[in-house]
Amino acid sequence: MSDREDNRLSARAARYVRVGTNVGAVAAKVAGQRLLGVEGDRGRDAAALAAALGGLKGPIMKVAQLISTIPEALPAEYAQELGQLQAHAPPMGPAFVKRRMMAELGPDWRNRFQSFETTAAASASLGQVHRATGPDSKALAAKLQYPDMQSAVEADLNQLKLIFAVHARMNPGVETKEIWKEIAARLREELDYDLEARHTALYGAIFAGDPRIRVPEIDAALSTKRLLVMSWMDGQPLLSFKSRAIEERNVIAQSMFRAWWFPFSHFGVIHGDPHLGNYSVFERDGRAAGINLLDYGCIRTFPTPFVQGVIDLYNGLLHGKRDLVVHAYETWGFRGLSGELIDAMNIWARFIYGPLLDDRERTIAEGTTPGEYGRREAFTVHKILREKGPVTVPREFVFMDRAAIGLGGVFLHLDARQNWFRLFNETIEGFQLDEVAARQKALFDTCRVPLPQLAA
Repeated sequence: MSDREDNRLSARAARYVRVGTNVGAVAAKVAGQRLLGVEGDRGRDAAALAAALGGLKGPIMKVAQLISTIPEALPAEYAQELGQLQAHAPPMGPAFVKRRMMAELGPDWRNRFQSFETTAAASASLGQVHRATGPDSKALAAKLQYPDMQSAVEADLNQLKLIFAVHARMNPGVETKEIWKEIAARLREELDYDLEARHTALYGAIFAGDPRIRVPEIDAALSTKRLLVMSWMDGQPLLSFKSRAIEERNVIAQSMFRAWWFPFSHFGVIHGDPHLGNYSVFERDGRAAGINLLDYGCIRTFPTPFVQGVIDLYNGLLHGKRDLVVHAYETWGFRGLSGELIDAMNIWARFIYGPLLDDRERTIAEGTTPGEYGRREAFTVHKILREKGPVTVPREFVFMDRAAIGLGGVFLHLDARQNWFRLFNETIEGFQLDEVAARQKALFDTCRVPLPQLAA
């Protein structure tokens, strides 16, 4: 390891020690307040926690933003502060990139490309993307993982335990043990680019021939567990279409709705990270024609009974069948729910499902903004869960909720107007659990993706 790399890793280790100390100080302060019967200033404590974490700008930022979308997973003040943190890491410089590429493909790695830009085209929390040209002159995107990310992720997961420990001292409405397990599993999966390649192939098969959804093709010969090379997808940032005609914005919204709900309802799989940077828009004749669906690091697969539970919950809410609603929650893994807790969960469920229950053309959430999306409902649920809880959130729920909130936020940014009821019902028309299970097994086996199991 070079002195520069050694210094970089030493600096990261020092940051983790500092952050752990700072987060621990916030936890100790909260514990002391409760021991003395003093009601602390949550807003001030939340700001202190966000400040303690803000220097990392690594995987923990992605985690912080994710848990900020789950009602009562953290206090509202904490969720608001953490939701503002940026999941971004400074890019590796050209010399560092060359060393990383040599480690993945060997000393002659340059000869395997016609061209390779060592300056990153984009960077994120776990890696960065470089433009390249393959030996056949095909435009490529090379996603290169930052060094030592496995230890960084494990350290960040330990920080998350500390954050949850702070929360556990506040009479929480949600027990976070299963949430931590789910986040840990998905974040560790994101480090495995071989699995991401198989997930990309899975989505490529699902949307083969679809004119509105494009999926990159993986170049297996140039890819490793820490380097993922795929076709370059030309497109424009989604938010650059905010001022376009409503017809174009609706095309984008319809494409994104299908990209999320069709795989879930037909194969039991979702793209679990609907971040704006994970989509781009391609045009045809100067108009928005569809989306490029990017980044398959955070894919969540579901046992088919969970999918059935989602359909049951929808139909229970639509037709006022409380027994079907309760059955859906129990199918998901919620246990020991009182009537009050069911009512609280229904508030959140009606918020998530609301546009799908309303048979008319409308925006996804009328009278709100992306920054306020779900905040009022989350506050109401938060109060009830603190009084009547706690509730243990099943693992499968975590990314389902995260993706639904993220998708709704994108629709709000676009100010799209759709009959969401009709879009959803067209997607689930003819739903049969045994057919979904058969399709799932056939496709997952073909793409070498493990079949999901219900959590114990």
